[in-house]
Amino acid sequence: MDISKNYFEFIGLPVSFHVDQSELADRSRELQKTLHPDRYAHLSEQEQRVAVQYMAHLNEGIAILKSPLLRAQYLLQLRDIDTTCESSTPMDPMFLMQQMELRERLEEAPEQEEPYEELESLEGEVSGLLRQLREQFVQQYESDDLESATAAVRKMQFLEKLVVEIERLEDRLDG
Repeated sequence: MDISKNYFEFIGLPVSFHVDQSELADRSRELQKTLHPDRYAHLSEQEQRVAVQYMAHLNEGIAILKSPLLRAQYLLQLRDIDTTCESSTPMDPMFLMQQMELRERLEEAPEQEEPYEELESLEGEVSGLLRQLREQFVQQYESDDLESATAAVRKMQFLEKLVVEIERLEDRLDG
């Protein structure tokens, strides 16, 4: 095992946006059995620390490869592009207008006659937009159009945040 390898290599998967989640789960279970720190309890403190580092690397890799957004960000990171910090690159004005409209719908949802139906509709629309952006990302990344792929990831970040806000509002309405 080598924690200097990227998460795909470490877990034994091809470097790709498309990750077979059942294969990821199978490989993860195998590695967790092999790397679990309890298996190294009888060894020196240094070897135990290394086992803990391996396990932490594995757990972080699993989390990243499970999430489409984190996986896309990681693929770009492997190409030396950081999408986690604020960018001075201007966003597509049409996308920003769409975001404002979606957020307005979210704010008005509790006042609707059927707030849950409105939230379900909104969530469906956002999920559809996310699917489209993921497909765009794959095409752009695979064709080495990293600037467009980065822009797609930035848009995905907006939409993922909106999904979380929709879920929070649903929870508040339930409470």
